[in-house]
Amino acid sequence: MENESTSDRGWMQMQTKDERVGGAHLHRDRGLLLIGLFKLGKAILFFALGMGAIHLLHKDIGDEVIRLATALKFDPENKFVTILLDKADLIDTHRLKQIGLATFGYSALALTEGIGLMMEKVWAEYLTLCLTVSFLPWELYELARQPNLFRLSLLLINLAVLGYLVWLLRRKRVAAEVEGSS
Repeated sequence: MENESTSDRGWMQMQTKDERVGGAHLHRDRGLLLIGLFKLGKAILFFALGMGAIHLLHKDIGDEVIRLATALKFDPENKFVTILLDKADLIDTHRLKQIGLATFGYSALALTEGIGLMMEKVWAEYLTLCLTVSFLPWELYELARQPNLFRLSLLLINLAVLGYLVWLLRRKRVAAEVEGSS
């Protein structure tokens, strides 16, 4: 006996309430899904950085840099390791707490954006739009101060996100106006 949840080939084609509403197939926006996944990745990254900052509290950061360099088979006298050691000397416990708090805060914000975008919530689209615009001046300043491929890539990704969200929100507004005038 065959019902609507099985096909001729015997495969289960179960459709959840989210996939079908009133017989119409809902469209999931792949752009929002991609941006949401990107934001969730950032949330995980910044959470890990926050955990790292907490882990380094009450430890000698210079010793930890040397231990990491040795574990990664870097020469402790390497120019890169020396620069890291010089920068590590500038970080005290208070500054490390600030770094941890800031990264946890940004992680929570990125998590909120990511989940909201994956659920296709309009508030998340506006939140992401506002946050992306607010970071552009800083990204442009950093790129002008010390241009490199990484900073340029970040700027281009954020401009693409910004452009897509502006296009999507305009499209939704026009669709709402057309629907309202019908």
